[in-house]
Amino acid sequence: MKFSFQNKKISGILTVVPQNTVNFDDEIQNYNFSEKQCKKLKMIMGYDQKRIAPKGVCSSDLCEYGMNYLFDNKLLNREDIDALIMVTQSPDYFMPATTNILHGKLGLKKDIFCLDICQGCCGFIIGLLQAFMLLEQESINKVVLLNADVLSPKVSKRDRNSNPLIGDGASITIVEKSNKGEEIYADIKFNGQEAFALNIPAGGFRMPCSAETAVMHEDEAGNFRSLDNLVMKGDDVFNFVLNQVPQQIEELLTYLNLSKEDIDYFICHQPNKFMLQKLADKLGVSYEKLPNNIVEKFGNASGVTIPTNICFNLPNKKEPLKLCLSGFGIGLTWATMVLDLDNLNFNQIIEY
Repeated sequence: MKFSFQNKKISGILTVVPQNTVNFDDEIQNYNFSEKQCKKLKMIMGYDQKRIAPKGVCSSDLCEYGMNYLFDNKLLNREDIDALIMVTQSPDYFMPATTNILHGKLGLKKDIFCLDICQGCCGFIIGLLQAFMLLEQESINKVVLLNADVLSPKVSKRDRNSNPLIGDGASITIVEKSNKGEEIYADIKFNGQEAFALNIPAGGFRMPCSAETAVMHEDEAGNFRSLDNLVMKGDDVFNFVLNQVPQQIEELLTYLNLSKEDIDYFICHQPNKFMLQKLADKLGVSYEKLPNNIVEKFGNASGVTIPTNICFNLPNKKEPLKLCLSGFGIGLTWATMVLDLDNLNFNQIIEY
């Protein structure tokens, strides 16, 4: 499904990462794998460090910290916020919504629109789509988009498929109206038949957590996890990304009469370095033009990886940039967006 928007822009991006750093080498003993095999896995996948939230810290805590940083540094005015969107798979509670909790903690005005969205790897693009649609309303001029996930507690420490890559983090993106005539285009697709390629079996109403769901089991590859833990069918996800994502990017660029040379950077969700390198190879673009270094420095915080990618790899870019954003994963969902990024008020990473 294709979308198009005009006179909308991103005016600032802040990423919040926990101070706590966990090194891949310190967790090797958890895996049913030799040290030599683990070192090879580290080199191929780009595993090195990940940021993990302290025990008891939730997604809203990272967002609240980042929002107060913006308020305190006069980068954002409370009264200017007309809508608050949060995209997360790790809400504080089933109810109330996390945006309502943040609304109260941050002391925002009552004449505001608050919305939680449950999405993962495509969460940044889906959040932007929702923000742009809200900005079509006369009463809404500035939207704060929050992407946050603290999924590390749901990952088995003995699962070498998931544990080395999952990190925690949050991002705050300011989206507002503009009169410069910016054009934004996007395409998004879903395949719910493969939805369980990435899932956490227990914890919802279908299968509540219990003593039985907490029992650890070994899979055929030697990973240990319970039904309370994240499970990822790595081969299925890899094949999905390499088969669907390049095609979607190519089709959207063709639709817009753009070449790959017209794009300054391809800013993608980052599950691991290996997958991003294969994606760049299939698209025929350089690794510099399609950065792949987020997981090795911060871990994969789901929908937070794209804004982290922008903050880390493009912090000092002053000239206008044409970006192609690409998110893919949980759902299965894949989305591509082409937009211009210019003259951000802030574009940085801070620690919680």
